[in-house]
Amino acid sequence: MQFRMAVEYDGAGFAGWQIQPVERTVQGEIEAALARLLGHDTRAIAAGRTDAGVHARGQVVCFHTDRLLSPDVVRRALNALLDKDLAIRGVDVVADDFDPRRSARRRSYEYRIWNELVRSPFATRHAWHIARPLDVEAMRRAAAHLVGEQDFSSFRAAGCDAHHPVRRVFDSDWTRDEQGLLAYRVTATAFLRHMVRNIVGTLVEVGHAKRAADSVPALLAARDRGLAGATAPPHGLCLTAVEY
Repeated sequence: MQFRMAVEYDGAGFAGWQIQPVERTVQGEIEAALARLLGHDTRAIAAGRTDAGVHARGQVVCFHTDRLLSPDVVRRALNALLDKDLAIRGVDVVADDFDPRRSARRRSYEYRIWNELVRSPFATRHAWHIARPLDVEAMRRAAAHLVGEQDFSSFRAAGCDAHHPVRRVFDSDWTRDEQGLLAYRVTATAFLRHMVRNIVGTLVEVGHAKRAADSVPALLAARDRGLAGATAPPHGLCLTAVEY
């Protein structure tokens, strides 16, 4: 039997999703809790491997077991075993051939920036603080150039194990609320390693007039990571949804 879980976590206390020998990871915590619940080891497979410090509100995780348990029992038991920065929001049973990563059709991320002179204690764990004003309209124009099926090599980090750099982006835009919180929301078939954070670092340069909004097409065509902006810090990034 295969269970699918909707998982939420604050990434500040984790060295990413993927299990590591010494570091605390989301996968490691979930697998340890599953072993206690099920009485046997089982692998937790996620829709996406978030990096250290990256958060998730819509992560999808699957595991197999021969134990006959109801989804509600699994949810309640795991939440009793897990720490407060990690929660199982929902559980259901899926077909054994369902793959949370390969079956996904779209993934959505949100990157937050606190764009005010004074830092916010409430935003500090989940938003990049940038005191200098940003030209959000220019950033929106630049972000619009990322929509479509394109080669994103210029935003691909070293060590990325994806078979090819072509991704289809469905939505790419910025919003600002009245408190000064900026949010970049992007949805694509899949993402390359550090792709969203590299995009955000580049768009921030547009917001600071260090590069033109209409320079993005040429940057994509160059397929050169060295020409894009710096990688934005991880704590502003959150995996918000995975669609099947």
